Amino acid sequence: MPTASSTPRELPLGVHAAGLTFRNPIVLASGTAGYGHELAEVVDLNAIGGVSSKAVSVAPRHGAAPLRVGEFAGGMINAVGLANPGMEVVKRDHLGYMTREHVNTRVLINVIGFSIPEFAQVIAYLDDVPGHSAYELNVSCPNTKAGGIEFGADPRALAEVVSSARAATSRPLFVKLSPALGTGLVAAARTAVDAGADAITLINTMPGLVIDTAMRKPRLGFGSGGVSGPALLPIGVLATWRVSQALPGVPLCGLGGVSTADDALQYILAGASLVGVGTAMLRDPRAPERIVRDLGAWCRANNVSDLSSIRGSLQWPS
Repeated sequence: MPTASSTPRELPLGVHAAGLTFRNPIVLASGTAGYGHELAEVVDLNAIGGVSSKAVSVAPRHGAAPLRVGEFAGGMINAVGLANPGMEVVKRDHLGYMTREHVNTRVLINVIGFSIPEFAQVIAYLDDVPGHSAYELNVSCPNTKAGGIEFGADPRALAEVVSSARAATSRPLFVKLSPALGTGLVAAARTAVDAGADAITLINTMPGLVIDTAMRKPRLGFGSGGVSGPALLPIGVLATWRVSQALPGVPLCGLGGVSTADDALQYILAGASLVGVGTAMLRDPRAPERIVRDLGAWCRANNVSDLSSIRGSLQWPS
């Protein structure tokens, strides 16, 4: 098996993005893949392009009150509350599995912070761990030092988060943005790139509310939550298209609602280099591997020798 850093002659699916080579464009979304070992018995992590870890914060977080996850007709809603054991435990007990022992694919460490310095603090603490390829900054976290707003919604705070993270590592930085930014999403992506981001992940979950009508209460213990699954697909594809048009040449990881190869192709046609799979894997752990196989079959059927050649080739109506 080729190493994650070798040139993947599994073309047509090989991808180059943010200075890295991925054997294929499929990346497991943060929050759905844990720290790798949780999926060891059900997913072949070495068959996909990459894995974005569960979030890592400076201090442990117990997360939101149950129920944390609920289904509805269009997908899933969750309010996990960014639960994680904190950077010290993650470094000691979890990262070894993903970066040294078993996972022969690209590993992105998802980083969260609740003040501007915390993002760089996590990165500085983890940066001497060998084997991981990049960091993904989740700037959709509540900014507890600024009244609960998202870092991504505040251009100055976003620039400071990214620039301080950039100073803490030489590894590539992905910045994950929220669809709740609306028309400000493109501006936020530009701010992140100008501050030192190498790539943009689009999109995080969309805020929503599902009500238990029998109880007349929210389905989730936290109340509202983040919507994911099929309902998010057209929102994520449009966000990817808009950012790709505004920032040509900036690598994008399209994310939201992907459960089939056709879904992944929509993101690629819209301009994404990489495609995240999250909620679909929770329902069917084999979905990412199936999507990779079906992408290969599509390329063969359509005489596409390099999947990257169709990136951004969407023909917009005149």
